[in-house]
Amino acid sequence: MKGMKTNKSYSKRLKVTKNGKILARKPGFNHFNAKQSRNKQLAGHRAKDFVIKNKPKSHLMPFI
Repeated sequence: MKGMKTNKSYSKRLKVTKNGKILARKPGFNHFNAKQSRNKQLAGHRAKDFVIKNKPKSHLMPFI
């Protein structure tokens, strides 16, 4: 019997903490960062809380 699968492309973009919080990188910091100040470059590496409702979360990541 087949169960639900985790969407791998979606789950690789997120990090789940031990308390169940979901963290994601800030968007827009993949490349072309050379002209930005160093503080702005490093701010792009910090993760922020990723807010998602339970229904889409259960479809994309059923085991969390």
